[in-house]
Amino acid sequence: MDNKQFRGERLKSARLFRGMTLTELADATGISKQSLSLYENNGNKPEYDRVFILSRALDFPREYFLQEDKCKTETEVTYFRSLTSATKMSRTSQSIKLEYVAKMYEVLEKYLDFPLLNLPSVDFVENDDEFNDDAEDKMLDAIETIALSVRDKWGVVEGPLKNLQFVLEKNGIIVTGFDTSDVKIDAFSQRTILDNREVYFIAVSQGIAPECRIRFDMAHELGHILLHPWSESLDLIEKDEFKRREKQANMFASALLLPKKTFLQDVSAYPTDLKYYQFLKKKWNCSIQSMIYRSHQLKAITDNQYQYMMRQVSKNGWRQKEPGDVPYFINENIFQGAIDLLINEAKVLTAASLLRSFEQYGVTLYPGDIEELLHLREGTLTVEEEKPKIVALKRT
Repeated sequence: MDNKQFRGERLKSARLFRGMTLTELADATGISKQSLSLYENNGNKPEYDRVFILSRALDFPREYFLQEDKCKTETEVTYFRSLTSATKMSRTSQSIKLEYVAKMYEVLEKYLDFPLLNLPSVDFVENDDEFNDDAEDKMLDAIETIALSVRDKWGVVEGPLKNLQFVLEKNGIIVTGFDTSDVKIDAFSQRTILDNREVYFIAVSQGIAPECRIRFDMAHELGHILLHPWSESLDLIEKDEFKRREKQANMFASALLLPKKTFLQDVSAYPTDLKYYQFLKKKWNCSIQSMIYRSHQLKAITDNQYQYMMRQVSKNGWRQKEPGDVPYFINENIFQGAIDLLINEAKVLTAASLLRSFEQYGVTLYPGDIEELLHLREGTLTVEEEKPKIVALKRT
């Protein structure tokens, strides 16, 4: 049985979940910063009326602060595409939210068999000399080979990847979407260890970036998953090292989405015609800028042609918004399918009993937060209040 007592670490987690500093929480509650710090570090225990105040300010159920976290998931590094520009608080908040996604995945696994991780074995040795052209070419060749091995492992032909989200989920990578107010965060990925195995999560921003950009972001995060170490904090690596990893992940995303052989056959017809790239965008579902970059990478256009075309892109105002761009919202994801199966099809659980299952493991959140974290349809976890029956049928 859970021994109920105030747990300071959960206060800190809730505060960071909401992206609040100690000062901001102090202003919102009227509780001093010093007292809050003591509560978070279990140096002091708040009176119950203060627990109510904290619960209301952070929009977390009171029960949350009195529970033990019983999940076994161990979250390691989180890769952010915009590490250099997004605030540390924004990154921390999103990272903690993704940790809760991992915890709920652990609970759902007790009822369901999710697809197992299905990735090729990769031995990637990165090059740290960007001025060595031969080494750069070898690195690109290695990344091209890895991208093709992924497509081969997944049984995907060399043409356009029409539904990258589905392909990722089918092969054991969990995709979810967050509405984030920080436009500097495009996407991020996280590795969790559960029962001595790896589970990877990719989160993408919703409703701001166009579809082509989000697809590239997903492929970019897959590049990090395959190419880079997950045993070190990104805050501890050098800025230049982070930029190299970002470049390598971009190279992988280009190679995966625009495979060398088939894309080169397409683009070679009119490699310097921007109108032709608008046509290719509809086929490959990739941005014009990424296809120009890929054409240059594959030597379909020269350095001078590449620079001229990018100037034309800027002149046309396409840096921020290209022709054919539409805001992207990820499709109903694997979590929606899982919960629909449990509640509506197999009728193993109700919304209320699923919420109780989460609570048993310490994931005590309001239904709206869970729906947002798991990218569920609004109302999926709405609990209908059962009215007591005060009238009965007559016995004959």
